[in-house]
Amino acid sequence: MNNPPLLAPIYLPGQEPLPAGTTPSEREEMAQMMRYQKMLGYAMESCPLKVVMSGGAGFALGGFFALMSATFAYEDPLSRASQKLVGTRAQTAYVFKEMGRNMWSSGKGFAKVGAVYSGIECCIEGYRAKNDITNAVAGGFLAGAVLARHSGPVAMAGGGAAFAAFSGVIDWWLRRPAAE
Repeated sequence: MNNPPLLAPIYLPGQEPLPAGTTPSEREEMAQMMRYQKMLGYAMESCPLKVVMSGGAGFALGGFFALMSATFAYEDPLSRASQKLVGTRAQTAYVFKEMGRNMWSSGKGFAKVGAVYSGIECCIEGYRAKNDITNAVAGGFLAGAVLARHSGPVAMAGGGAAFAAFSGVIDWWLRRPAAE
């Protein structure tokens, strides 16, 4: 007996023993599954995919917010079109076209914010080779500054500080230990 007692055996990744009775075809299927799992993990960690996913999620969220804000309008939606158009069908078509334009505009804005932030944050994470709250704060500051670039340096500093604070709080909240 050359193994010390009460110690678990250590196996290298991919060299773990398989359950008894595993056939060679099942071994190949498990190896194929592990390769696919590894490729999917690499894809999910890539910055371009993160940017596309964040932009798409931002577009959907912005469109949903615009839809909800149009739904909860204080005034009667048909009253906006009543001065211009005659007939309920024409007024309804006008309201839906206006709602679609607002959803498109809001969706584009949210998509831009999500894509810029996730791209910058992912690049910072890749450069630092760490996944911590500093990436979120630095990414938030740079993204806020980039999004406010047309308003001048003071607005860039203010937008960067506000976005950094927001990103830091959200990242801190997501990283907190779960309540038991």
